[in-house]
This record gives sequence, structure tokens and C-alpha cells, in this order.
Amino acid sequence: MNHIPATGIRPGVACGAAFLATLLLVSLSACGVPASDAQADENKDERIYRMEYRVTPDPAARGAHVELRVSQRSSFLREIDMPLRDGQISNVSGDGDVSLRDDRVVWKLPERGGQLSWFAVINNKRNGETYDAYIDTDWALFRAEDIIPSARTRVLVGSESRTRLRFELPEGWSSVTPYFGQDDVYEITNAGRNFVTPTGWIALGNIGVRNETIGHVLTKVAGPTGHSIRRMDMLALMNWNLPELLRLLPDFPDRLTFVSAGEPMWRGGLSAPNSVYIHADRPLISENGTSTLLHETVHVGLRLLAESGANWIVEGIAEYYSLEMLRRSGTISNGRYRTAHAELQSWGRRTRDLCAERSGGSTTARAVSILAATNAEIRKATGEKASLDDVLRVLASHEGKITVEKFRDMVTEIAGQPVEALKPGKLPGCS
Repeated sequence: MNHIPATGIRPGVACGAAFLATLLLVSLSACGVPASDAQADENKDERIYRMEYRVTPDPAARGAHVELRVSQRSSFLREIDMPLRDGQISNVSGDGDVSLRDDRVVWKLPERGGQLSWFAVINNKRNGETYDAYIDTDWALFRAEDIIPSARTRVLVGSESRTRLRFELPEGWSSVTPYFGQDDVYEITNAGRNFVTPTGWIALGNIGVRNETIGHVLTKVAGPTGHSIRRMDMLALMNWNLPELLRLLPDFPDRLTFVSAGEPMWRGGLSAPNSVYIHADRPLISENGTSTLLHETVHVGLRLLAESGANWIVEGIAEYYSLEMLRRSGTISNGRYRTAHAELQSWGRRTRDLCAERSGGSTTARAVSILAATNAEIRKATGEKASLDDVLRVLASHEGKITVEKFRDMVTEIAGQPVEALKPGKLPGCS
């Protein structure tokens, strides 16, 4: 390992500078800004450390070279503890003290920062022969988390990161991410977190991109050329349906990125922060009247996670509101909407364990029927003054993972009484 000692001595503050700083604080106080607040802001600004992830795709090696550069005035960021993801991360080296511990790499940074580099395998098979992350000679599709794992850190209290993602691409390649940026450089933001790393779906290479601003949301559809991706069809579906979701969830992210590709990618849909993957051959509206694209979009807007046994709530809400958006926008008729619910009700009878760790198709179908019954009970109990829409808004502001008990309490509070649809005897497999 290379060890680079901390260099440079922080200069002292000259008397003239000190006098000007004192004068500034007096002026701020005179203008109604407490001196203590100004000092707090100044100290906060001083505790900023800057991180830049530089990513260079390597199609021949089926992965990407990643370099993290950290700069700071003092030891604000002191340690990064990152998983090696079962051998997907390798060739780790860096400044300061870099060590391996139980399939994790621990980097103790020099005082003024430094560099840590690694190689990340991108290709990852899902269900045997297809991939949920892939790099080819002229394109790549993956999540940022595939190459930049979530890490534990030790930082000085009150310190914050300013994070940037930069791609060093082969000639002719371009990039699309869930973030705002230009020239393959993106500013990474995540409100409420002091150590910010990139997340979400990324498309690189010889890609085609179409975009539309829908409400306050910049919506992009990207994927490799020659893959029969229905970019304009996807944007049209979102133009018809996203406004209704924005009415229900006004805090929806300002940017929504869809990435798509054909073979050998997994033939389904997956959501991530501010982004969705959908296979190019996946129908935008299925024969049963549901939409994988809208289902995953609800996940993006709701950002809801579940405790063990409550995954049916998260998946059921996404499926229920994907149908609701199609009906409310007029994309499908009321008759088609009723038929879709009838088919889901029939399919849902197959499930025997609603509270399983993961929700399969029949479990999600059963969940939709339970939610539909819940909505009807709320409306009846409140004289049509409330509905499942009100529950959705509470879920959107919920901190932490949802449980069956918390969900039942939310519904009871809005309905003003317990609802029959959520009683334990109505939830098969739930204790």
C-alpha cells in the first residue's frame, strides 16, 4: 500500500483578517443575524469534505475501474468501511492505511484526504441466464450501487460531504444517470445524509435518449441503440399518468430516469432511487390491464421499505396505484379496470402466506384486493371524505420501515375505526 503523509500547515489568521471577521460579525448582529448563527454557519462550511468518484468502464474486463478522490482541510472524513460484495470488488489500493477485514476493505484516510481505487465487476446474472447488470463492447446498464457499494464511515460530528460522479468514457460513449449534470459529470445529492454516495440506474455507451418535463419532473428514457426500446411510447404513457401520481405525491423527485435494454438483460422491471429499469420487450400495459412501468414508478415516488412480513403492503400499494393511475387518466376504461381487479382477485386466492419475506405475483394480487376492500371501508366510514389516497400520503411521509401493525394503525386513524379487511383473520399467514 502507498502511504502519503499529510502535507501543509494551516496558516494562522492575520490580525487584519481577525479584525475584519469581528467587524463582519458585529455587522451581522446589527442586521438582525445573531453572531452565534454566523459563527455556526462558518464552522459548518469549514467541515465540508469533497468526494469525487471517477468511473472508467472496461468492457473487455466486464467491469469498471473506480477511483475515489477525497479532499478536506482536516480529518473530517476519517474512515470508510466498504464491502467487497463477494469478490465483485477487487484490486483495492490507496493512500493512507488500507486493510482487508472479513470481506470488507477499511480505508483510514490521511488528514487532507487521498485516493482509493478498485475494480468492480459489473456483469451479474439474475435467475440463471439473464442479467440485472451488464456491460458490452458498446453499452452498459447497471446500478451505481453495483460498482460503488454503500459504506460505513467515521466522520467528525457536523461534517458533510459534497459528492460528484465523473465518467471517463471511451470515444463515442455518453452517460445517463438519476442526477443532474453535464459532460458526464454529476452532482450527487441525498437530502438528510451527511455521507453521500451515488445510487440508482445508469446507462452508458452508444445510447439513445428521449426526455420530457412532466409537471416538475424531468423524465428521461435511455438505452442502447438498436434494442427496439419504445422511448416515445414510454414518455407518452408517463405524460398521461404521471400527473395523477404527482397530485397524490407532490414531493416526487425532480428527476425520473428510465433505462432499458433487450437481451441479455432480465425480462422484468426494477426500481431504484429516482430511476427504473424495464426490459425493452416488457409490455407497457399487460393483457391483464396492469403496468410494470407504472408499478415501479410508484415505488420511486413512495420510497417505502418494509419490515419482515410487510412486503405485501409495499408491492400491493404499487400495483393498486398503477391501476388507479391508468383508470383516472382514462388510459384504460372503467370496465377494463373492473376486469383487472376481478382477475387479480382470482389470482390472489392462490396465496397462502401473505406475510412471506417476498411477494410473488399471487401475493401482490391478493394484496391489491385487500387494499381495494380497505379503500371501500374507509370511504364508507368517513362518508366519502377520506380514502386510501390519504393513507398513501401518510405512507409517503413515514420514516423507517413499514410493518403490518403500523399500516393497520394508519388506516384506523384515517377511517376513524378499525377496518374489517385488515383484521388478522383476513390476512393469511400473518400472525
